[in-house]
Amino acid sequence: MSIRTKSLGAAAAVAAIAVAIPTAVNAYAEPTPEPGEPAPTTTAVPVPTSTEVPDPQGPGCDAYRQEVPTGPGSIDSMATQTGSQAIANNPDLSTFSAAISGQLNPDINIVSVLDNGPYVVFAPTDAAFAKLDPKTLQTLKTDPVVLLPTLFYHMVLGYLGPKDIAGTMPTQDGRLVTVTGEGGDIKVNDNRVVCAYTSRGAYIYMIDEVLTPPSAAGEADSTATTSTPETSASSAESTSATPTSAAAETDEVAPSDEADAAGETDESPAPATPAA
Repeated sequence: MSIRTKSLGAAAAVAAIAVAIPTAVNAYAEPTPEPGEPAPTTTAVPVPTSTEVPDPQGPGCDAYRQEVPTGPGSIDSMATQTGSQAIANNPDLSTFSAAISGQLNPDINIVSVLDNGPYVVFAPTDAAFAKLDPKTLQTLKTDPVVLLPTLFYHMVLGYLGPKDIAGTMPTQDGRLVTVTGEGGDIKVNDNRVVCAYTSRGAYIYMIDEVLTPPSAAGEADSTATTSTPETSASSAESTSATPTSAAAETDEVAPSDEADAAGETDESPAPATPAA
């Protein structure tokens, strides 16, 4: 009963976040200009036409053009579609499309957020999702609290093409993502961009891995690794002096621990006594 209540509460929290975060993240829309340069704006987003479509960039673009030369999934056609449409019509992005539209997890549908951009979208290919272990994929399907920040970590507010995308920037999730390279040789957190193409209001970068948002636990592990020897020794003494709950609950372990402690006490040198 408590698990179900917790799940319902989590779903309500996710719904509240989904409504609030598109407004809160607007602070990221205006990038910081270089000294002496005018501040850029995101109000004038290029809207490609069927006769003026930027060339897609990336090692997989030629293969994609051959795979989908015409129709709604072609590069030229997707350029005039909304971001969500240009993802849905891409046969290599079917899993990501399902994830953003409520088909993967009915509690999460961020199509309206995406189409209210402009956005840079780092879209994992179906091959990228296939690399996930089954347990991770099942978690994304069943836990909206995990899926929502994962999807938002793949979105950056703004409209940046392959020549201008390099840099470290905040995602819609709030945590940072780092892009290196330009043109047809771009990596996102060291993951390769397969092909970058434009749509109406979104620049879509197909990537070969599903990005994992940095976790607080990872930061804690990093802090523990850099602790000083004195601190580690102090922590060890504190741990040995305080029995853990696991030891307290296990009757078979506790006596042996006490015996070991007694043995260590007997072996320790006795305190010196003053000479008569």
